[in-house]
Parts: sequence; C-alpha cells; structure tokens
Amino acid sequence: MSGTGWFEAARPIRVEGGIRVRSKRGSIGEQWWSRRFIDILERVCDSGRLSRGRSYARSGQVLDLELAPGLVKARVQGSRRTPYKVGVKITAYDAEQWRALTGALAAQALYRAKLLAGEMPAEIEDVFRRCRLPLFPTERDLGMDCSCPDWGFPCKHLSAVLYVLAEAFDDDPFLVLAWRGMAKDVLLGALRETGGSGGEEPARPGLFDVTDAPFAERLADFYAPGVSPARLRDRTALPVTPPDLLLRTLDPPPVTARRTPILDLLRPAYQALAEHDDA
Repeated sequence: MSGTGWFEAARPIRVEGGIRVRSKRGSIGEQWWSRRFIDILERVCDSGRLSRGRSYARSGQVLDLELAPGLVKARVQGSRRTPYKVGVKITAYDAEQWRALTGALAAQALYRAKLLAGEMPAEIEDVFRRCRLPLFPTERDLGMDCSCPDWGFPCKHLSAVLYVLAEAFDDDPFLVLAWRGMAKDVLLGALRETGGSGGEEPARPGLFDVTDAPFAERLADFYAPGVSPARLRDRTALPVTPPDLLLRTLDPPPVTARRTPILDLLRPAYQALAEHDDA
C-alpha cells in the first residue's frame, strides 16, 4: 500500500459501451454552469485523483449514471471484476423552498423568458443566493461515497462520475435544477402559470403595448409616437444588472491563485464596489 491511501496500482478493466466524455484533453465542461461546477470541485478535491478521474471519464469506465433529487448514482469499472458503486449527494430543496425560488425567478421577466426558452441565465445564481439557497453544491453540502477501498477524497471513480455529470449538465442545464429537487417540466409549468407577476402584483402594461388600428384611421397621427416619452424613460421594470455581469460574459482566463480561479477572487470585489456605489 502506498502513502497516498491507495493500494497497489492496477490498470482498470476496459469496457465497451461506457459513458465517454467528449473532451479529449484539457478541461471538461463547455457551458458556464458546468464550468462553475468543475471549478468548485477542483477547489475542494484532490487534484491528483481528479486527474485520474478525467482519464477514467475519457476512457468510458463510467458504466451508467442516474440522477434523482439530491442523489446521483453510478457504477464505475475499476481494476476488479465487480464495478464500484458511486453515490454523490446534495441537499434537495423542499416544496416551500422551491415556491420561493420559482416566485423569485418569475418576478424577473428576462430570467423567466430565458428559462422558458430552454436557456440557463447566468444571473440565476444571484436569485438562489438572495433566497439563501445555493444553486451549486458547496463543500459542506456535497456528500460522496464509493464502494472501492480508496479512502481519498474523492477517489478516481468518484472523480470520473463528477466529470461525466458535468458534461451531462452541458447537454441539459435543467439537470442542475433537477438535482436540487425541481424537474424541468414542473418548473416550466410553474413559470408559465405565474405569467411573470408572481401572483402578488398586477402585471404592468408592456412598453410596446399600443392599441392597433387600421391604417386608414391613423393617417393624421400615423407618425406620432405610440408611447409617451415618460414611459420610454421608465426603466423600473428592467431587471437589476448584477455587478459581475462582465465577469460572466467573458470566457474565464486560465489563471488561478492558490488553486482558486481568478474570477472567483474578482467576483467579491465587484460585489463590494457595487454596494459602495449604492451607499
């Protein structure tokens, strides 16, 4: 046994039909939400085991992956004949917590529209944060278990599953929400029912809501503005721009400080500057 907590190294048994990540080299995860998930993992997990996990994920050693509220289960083929069983747990939010989250998302017309269009707005993290419910798992929130004899955190089998999960998030961002306990169809149905008003205030008239009339009846005032200048200047209905929007828009640079991505160090500074401007 070596001093790293693992027994004698052995080659894994090759399998056919396993789940292979598309990435052949470099980082795994293309969309901002999957990169965010990977960034968190690489901050809290052993880099050596994560590297071996990437190799497992690329060679198809993960046999299957099943996601349910609060739990991801998988089987990984290692060097032994029997595949190892892997479980990754996070907190799944209850119905009351999701009512608050759904109401907060529906109250922002832009976020609601993007979700209904199948997109994951970057600002969704702020909505979860304001509800004091993290979107992505934290070190305290993440529970991992593998049936292998390696007591490292995480073992390479767990690491492989985490990378396969990240690429699954690439393909379907709503899996991030399903892991927290909200299925895609249920969330979208709730957003459609709210109509963006959250059931608390009557819906404001839209900026371009004007009465239609036949052209022949509008000859005298056809070129007059259909909306008053006061309404054009009214910006109260626009969503609040998050202070770190620029950081989210740009591709993250490959720069870290003590293994922490530079964007994670800059984000609190942007937040503090915005709070100072509002004071």
